[in-house]
Amino acid sequence: MEIAIALRLLGLLLFVLLCSDATFRRSKAEVGSGDLRKIHEVNKIGPYLGIVVPNMFEMNPLLQPDRFMSDPTTPTLDIMGRRFRIGKVGDHKVIIVMTGLSMLNAGVTTELLLTLFNVEGILHYGIAGNANPELQIGDVAIPEYWAHSGLWNWQRYGFGPNDPLALEPNGDYTREIGYLSFANYNTPSSSDNVLNNVWYQPEEVFPLDGSPEVRQHLFKVPVDSHYLDVAKTVEVRSYSLSCDMSSNGKDFCLSL
Repeated sequence: MEIAIALRLLGLLLFVLLCSDATFRRSKAEVGSGDLRKIHEVNKIGPYLGIVVPNMFEMNPLLQPDRFMSDPTTPTLDIMGRRFRIGKVGDHKVIIVMTGLSMLNAGVTTELLLTLFNVEGILHYGIAGNANPELQIGDVAIPEYWAHSGLWNWQRYGFGPNDPLALEPNGDYTREIGYLSFANYNTPSSSDNVLNNVWYQPEEVFPLDGSPEVRQHLFKVPVDSHYLDVAKTVEVRSYSLSCDMSSNGKDFCLSL
């Protein structure tokens, strides 16, 4: 009996110690005062063009000495797991940051860039491998709009395009954009599928000039009209590379 009581007391003591340790070691996410001072100094010589890149493979070509010149005073700032590289590309002051994959990483990193630094615009670049099947290696595509097509409402099996979605009357979901039917992808022929349909949904957005906590919906997000006009005037030096005969007998020639 005494042993059982002692074990219970020991377990209670261990629980208290673990809770205390977790309390004292809890994570602190605020930006430190030292980093804030450095950010202030960097911002004094802004504004900058923010360049957002998905990964090191796509960022390394931009960091070559003949393309990017680091700031001699503050070449980098490491904040919340992100490295912000301060410098110039040509005559333009830039801050380059790698996001990592996923929409979440891209959103968090871009928000940090805009919140902490004096940025006048954001340029995102990367490999758009699935943008258009007609594009070839070396083609440059600049979209007029972009959309996040991974936000879905999954419609229950047995319901179809004429049936309202759950919470649709409340304005939470819509059938205006379109849907994907899994039955169309059954092989060797289309047939009923319990996965049914997924309906594409717009994002909930909260604009700076809107009312706090009052949502708006947006699916196609337009890029900045000024930067799009500038992109239309950019001239690329043309050159050709040798053709490669693929295994299916087609020639692929790279040219810019």
